[in-house]
Amino acid sequence: MTRQDLASYRTPPDWHPGAPLQIQILWFGLGAPLLAARWLPGSAWRVGLLRCFGARIGSDCRLKPGLRVKFPWRLQVGQACWLAEDAWIDNLSQVTLGDRVCLSQGTYLCTGNHDFRSPAFDLRLGPITIGSDSWIAARAVLSPGTHVGSGAVITLGAVVSGEVPHGAIMRGNPAVQVGDR
Repeated sequence: MTRQDLASYRTPPDWHPGAPLQIQILWFGLGAPLLAARWLPGSAWRVGLLRCFGARIGSDCRLKPGLRVKFPWRLQVGQACWLAEDAWIDNLSQVTLGDRVCLSQGTYLCTGNHDFRSPAFDLRLGPITIGSDSWIAARAVLSPGTHVGSGAVITLGAVVSGEVPHGAIMRGNPAVQVGDR
C-alpha cells in the first residue's frame, strides 16, 4: 500500500496561480468574500466584481449569492448564463462556460486533484469546458479535465469525469449516459 508523505508535497514548478501576489491578496481578502455575500442581492455588481479581477463574462448573466470562484482570471462565461447559490468554481485551471449554461445550486467544478498513488500526493490539473445550452443540476460534480458537450444535462448529484457527448443526459456516480435531450 502506498502512503502519502504529505511533508514531501510541493506545488508543481510549472504551475502559478496566474495573477500577481497583490491581486491574489486583494481577491481573497475582499473580492471573494463580497462575491459570496448572501446579504447583498443582485447580479450586475457580482459580474462587475469578477470582471475587475479578470473574468470574461458575457451579457445577461445571473450570479446568485453564495457563489465561490477560486481564481476569476481563469474563468470565461458566455452569454445569459445562470450561476446559482453555492456553486463553487474551484479553478486552479481554466473553466469555460458556453452560452446559456446553468450551474444549479451547490454544483462543484474541480480543476485540480491529487494523485493518491504518489507518495508526494502530486497535483493533477485539467481545465473544464461546458458547452452552450447545458444544465449542470444541483450538487453535481465535474472533475478535472471534463468536457461537457453542448445541450447536455448532468442530473442531480451526478459525478462526471471525461467527455460528455452533445445532448447527453448523465446520471449517477460515476455518471453514465441514461438518455438524450
